[in-house]
Amino acid sequence: MRGDDFVLNASDEFQELRSSVRELCKDFPAEYFRRMDERRSYPEEFVEALTKAGWLAALIPEEYGGSGLGLTEASVILEEINHSGGNSGACHGQMYNMATLLRHGSEQQKRAYLPKIANGELRLQSMAITEPTAGTDTAKITTTAAIKNGHYVINGQKVWTSRVQHSDLMILLARTSPLSEVERKTEGMSLFLVDLRQAIGKRLQVKPIANMVNHETNELFFDHLELPLESLIGEEGKGFKYTLDGLNAERALIAAECIGDGFWFIDKVTKYAKERIVFGRPIGQNQGVQFPIAKAFIKIEAANLMRYKACALFDAHKRCGAEANMALLLAAEASWEAANACLQFHGGFGFAAEYDVERKFRETRLYQVAPISTNLILSYVAEHVLGLPRSF
Repeated sequence: MRGDDFVLNASDEFQELRSSVRELCKDFPAEYFRRMDERRSYPEEFVEALTKAGWLAALIPEEYGGSGLGLTEASVILEEINHSGGNSGACHGQMYNMATLLRHGSEQQKRAYLPKIANGELRLQSMAITEPTAGTDTAKITTTAAIKNGHYVINGQKVWTSRVQHSDLMILLARTSPLSEVERKTEGMSLFLVDLRQAIGKRLQVKPIANMVNHETNELFFDHLELPLESLIGEEGKGFKYTLDGLNAERALIAAECIGDGFWFIDKVTKYAKERIVFGRPIGQNQGVQFPIAKAFIKIEAANLMRYKACALFDAHKRCGAEANMALLLAAEASWEAANACLQFHGGFGFAAEYDVERKFRETRLYQVAPISTNLILSYVAEHVLGLPRSF
């Protein structure tokens, strides 16, 4: 049984979209992602299939060769991938990075890149924001972009920049004005579109970071990398403001992925609890098993509602920072609760790779920490929604 077979999701208006994505995912079952995880390989065939089907061009307007869908539909696509046993982390960057380019890129940039991204000729999977010494305090980044001899010259370092090795383009946030020279610390940062094909191995060095999940992420080193002036996205100095559009989209989309994970865990453990007989009765007959599963399911459904609210606000070009962050926190915690119940009630088999529980368990744990710590979401809501004094 799938999560959408339950009564609460019976009226979902996206059933046709869901069915189409599921059909594609049938060609890439859990065994495929298990094999990719064991080898720490990028699921190239899967991403290529998504691209050919047009799903990774969901947010690109039809005039540029895309599907012209909204963030809501994009979230459904990623939810279904995770619900089917896959991992959207290999490709979700192209969804939320698109929001930044669409809303703030020049018409020249859109016409130059969007059609090629839509048809799969180019990939825009990466965004470089985080730095080793700044972390979530984005205003403290030290990577600089200075105009010299008709180019922007980039110097600095980034960390936890994902999918660089499988992307052609990357959005980069750098300081164009020193922190000491701006009135507000969020000013003086700018966004750039970097052609990785021309940069990697020259003035951009990439150092892969091995980690606990099959997620390609890297440390980047910029040493006088020259970018054309037209690589600037929007106006100079407004990069942080532009970045928020991409980050709000990112949070809502990853919330959807967590919801997909949560439903996968619920489906998996519910089926197992009905079939597993111990002491002459199904373990699912015991309230000690039933209650944690039911509680996790309730929390997933609640998170689902906030996900849709955040996406609807984003699609309407309304403020959605609080809703996107709350959706991510609710969904990340709900999927983690479902993951714990699933692992616990599978007993020793939950740790066996062939059941896929331990893989999905590791994958969904990431979203308590990235793309933003749930503690920082709580701080954001306390300060910016409830008006409490700033805590840091």
